[in-house]
Amino acid sequence: MSAIRVALVNDYDIVVQGLRAMLRRYEGRIEFVELSVDNHVDSCADIALYDSFASPRSSPQRSAAIADNSRVGKAVLYSWEIGQSEIAEALARGVAGYISKTTPAHQMVEAIEAIHRGDEPVHNPPGRLQANYGDWPGREEGLTQREAEILALITQGFSNEEIARHANITINSVKTYIRSCYRRIGVSRRAQAVLWGVQHGFLPDRVEDEKVRES
Repeated sequence: MSAIRVALVNDYDIVVQGLRAMLRRYEGRIEFVELSVDNHVDSCADIALYDSFASPRSSPQRSAAIADNSRVGKAVLYSWEIGQSEIAEALARGVAGYISKTTPAHQMVEAIEAIHRGDEPVHNPPGRLQANYGDWPGREEGLTQREAEILALITQGFSNEEIARHANITINSVKTYIRSCYRRIGVSRRAQAVLWGVQHGFLPDRVEDEKVRES
């Protein structure tokens, strides 16, 4: 069986590089054909794996745009636990599958293979609440991936309410993550957190012309 050609997509270069490093030991089963930070895949890929880290758009919307690319065989959404309605929306928009970020690397490769075969599209292993796979801005400073995602959205200028919608968590959870972020990076105000984020690579490598807000 030939290796599955995989394109990795996210707005942050450190994130796609981290995904590649996480999955590199499985080369032979998967082949990396492109690392994209502009939401567009130029190479022919069997699977385009879209990492939703700090995306300013809804995950189903962004992954569906990738699915419309004629060079992509199947688009797969790689995200934190999202609601069944969002998963259903993504699948209805043409996305081939969903893989939770709580999935360890070996199970992630198995999930990619299953989705490529046309088997079970949703892969969300139970009993895992936190994951530290791959790489992300702020990891060396001690931020968890989820904390880094919240801080990235703050750095992009989103309000707590918008972050809660984008991250599919409660407003109280957003506030908890923010307090934790502030402690880790040694700030006490939002403006300080934004400045810290700008100085430490929390702005996307891909910058949209206009911040996209949900209506």
